[in-house]
Amino acid sequence: MASSREFVEFAADQLREAGIITWRRMFGEYGWYCDGKFLGVICDNQLFVKTTPETREAFPQVPLVPPYEGANEYFLVEDLEERELLTRLVRATWEALPEPLPRKKRRKKDGI
Repeated sequence: MASSREFVEFAADQLREAGIITWRRMFGEYGWYCDGKFLGVICDNQLFVKTTPETREAFPQVPLVPPYEGANEYFLVEDLEERELLTRLVRATWEALPEPLPRKKRRKKDGI
């Protein structure tokens, strides 16, 4: 089941205290970003946050599950109403992840 746009907007609103939240459609679901870093996915109307060694240690109470078959484990945020926990988790993850690599400029083809 694909995630609804309404759920994506609700999740982004719940995450607003963590930073600037954006999302992009990916493979029939959504990838989401905080302040320009890819931090997770929304699949089947569920919010998943990337894990790092630091966040796994700091948030042992948050369940780890793959968002889809064959994926790495992500934190599954079961209660989006817990904004304080959600904000702390997202900010800790954001700080632990490296800066995104700059995008390569596309070369224009001759004659186009």
